[in-house]
Amino acid sequence: MKKVFYTIWEIVEVFLIAIIAVAAIKYFLIQPFIVNGASMEPAFVDGDYLLVDEVSYRLSDPARGDVVVFKAPTNKSIYYIKRVIGLPGEKVDITENKVMITNTQHPQGFELQEPYLESALRQNPFGNIVITLKDNEYFVMGDNRSNSLDSRRWGPLDRADMVGVVRTRLWPLSHISFFSKIGYAQ
Repeated sequence: MKKVFYTIWEIVEVFLIAIIAVAAIKYFLIQPFIVNGASMEPAFVDGDYLLVDEVSYRLSDPARGDVVVFKAPTNKSIYYIKRVIGLPGEKVDITENKVMITNTQHPQGFELQEPYLESALRQNPFGNIVITLKDNEYFVMGDNRSNSLDSRRWGPLDRADMVGVVRTRLWPLSHISFFSKIGYAQ
């Protein structure tokens, strides 16, 4: 009888350790995310299953070009996926479908070159926008500019609302991908 009890206890222990490990990974390291909508097409499409790195932003700041998952500014129970365009302290000027960034390194500004965008997706239905970001504020936009509610609509994204950066696409299997930082030409 003791042997059966110890066997059952060992199984329960393994099960509990597995649950604790999975919970720790999910809540502190990696978060799964399923894309819902067309705002990030063609890079990410509806139904893509992504893994979001929650650790990197505890150790470093978001970078221009990062694709981030965050709590929607208008409803914290909803999560969005967008690309970081403007960083704290920068001025973002969107005119005629061109994104200009002004910062301390480029006081005259530079046009953001976005090789991941198809020309048909550059349309800006929100008109001209000029905004200067404060500390801990980021300007984010979807890659499908004409079909994305983003910072052009609801303003800067607060750093505290960011969950993490997209590192991996696991689904569909035919599009498994690993993502790294984009090197922008300036």
